[in-house]
Amino acid sequence: MTVFGEGLRIDLPVDEIPKYWYNIVPDLPEPCPPPLDPKTMKPAGLDSLWFFPKSLIEQEISQERYIEIPDEVRETYVRMARPTPLIRAKRLEEYLGTPAEIYYKYEGISPVGSHKGNTAIAQAYYNKIDGVERLVTETGAGQWGTALSLACAMFDMRCTVFMTRASHDQKPYRRVLMELYGSEVYASPSNVTEFGRKILSETPNHPGSLGVAISEAIETVKNDPKSKYSLGSVTNFVLLHQTIIGQEAIKQLELVDRKPDYVIGCVGGGSNYAGLAYPFLKEKLAGKLDAEFISVEPEAVPSFTRGVYAYDYGDTAGMTPLFPMYTVGHNFVTPPIHAGGLRYHGKAYSMSILVKNSLIRPVAVKQREVFDAAKLFSRIEGIVPAPESAHALLQAIKIAKNSKEKEVILFNMSGHGLLDLGGYAEYLSGRIINCDAVSINYDSIPMKIS
Repeated sequence: MTVFGEGLRIDLPVDEIPKYWYNIVPDLPEPCPPPLDPKTMKPAGLDSLWFFPKSLIEQEISQERYIEIPDEVRETYVRMARPTPLIRAKRLEEYLGTPAEIYYKYEGISPVGSHKGNTAIAQAYYNKIDGVERLVTETGAGQWGTALSLACAMFDMRCTVFMTRASHDQKPYRRVLMELYGSEVYASPSNVTEFGRKILSETPNHPGSLGVAISEAIETVKNDPKSKYSLGSVTNFVLLHQTIIGQEAIKQLELVDRKPDYVIGCVGGGSNYAGLAYPFLKEKLAGKLDAEFISVEPEAVPSFTRGVYAYDYGDTAGMTPLFPMYTVGHNFVTPPIHAGGLRYHGKAYSMSILVKNSLIRPVAVKQREVFDAAKLFSRIEGIVPAPESAHALLQAIKIAKNSKEKEVILFNMSGHGLLDLGGYAEYLSGRIINCDAVSINYDSIPMKIS
């Protein structure tokens, strides 16, 4: 274990990669309502999750607090640069003139540039041993699609990616990287699925959404028995796989005798924030940690801050079961913000329970102030954040500015922004605008939960 001067960078040795994922489900303050079958509106059976392999369905419904990480997955994590460093933003602290200490878990050192490989590797592994030949998925900004593309290459599987059209057009090099890893990539809505053609016929300039792309992916899997669907957020098993982030961070803070007063992350579906926060929330729920947990979403897609807790579809076409979550509605047309990974209409159901019970406080921020924070961080700390990660950074800066004592602020720098330079160019030219949520049609949400 290595701690560089004043805790500026804290590294763990390879053999400190966690041996188990942490499942928060048995520790939730109230049971999570079951998904509903879209036809009967009764609790969904396992056959409702037909698009996942059996091994991942077992993890999805598991009540076990810890699930062992297979050796082959842990070995592959090493190739994906785990454990990742915990870094103290000392220069940022000095610039802000704050007594607070700011730490960030830096997932951007991965070959795919983000935290997404933590579940992509696991999902490719389990699908491979279940005999699946191709994985089909959606992606927003492209970080998830990139991670799954590399994971499939590592496990000798084919991969098809439906990339939301706004991000496909804004971030062409994400598509290039996915194709370099061997994937076929389509801008969504596309002409290769019936649902995509329907959307394009109705709205030829549709910017795409994760909900639409999920529908296209599931339709593709439905027509190919050798394929399964893979996704990078929201479900229990995805958030489970990400908890290596927080488990590592706990060990790293212990090396400098620190505990966080704030644990912060951006939230689209919830995977990167759950990955950091859930192991710390376990400590809070056990009475061992007194910290505030803050999730940060864009004002353009305000699922937590303006959405409702309800049963809703995971996709736009209504092909998935109905999941209990905070949502702005599966028909919500998400504005084409540059943080494409945050353009999802709903939130993870386990995280929704935690917000409902006030264990996580959600906030929403504007696009321009997010880019302002990212520019500042780039110039002071030298790392260009992904626009998604810059949402968490912005909130950390806001707290540090108001801090009057030596508090410890921890946030997840879930990815770098080196493939988001088109968005930064638009920002530097003064063309970035604040996209607010268009009118939310709450009546389109299938079933509210009291």
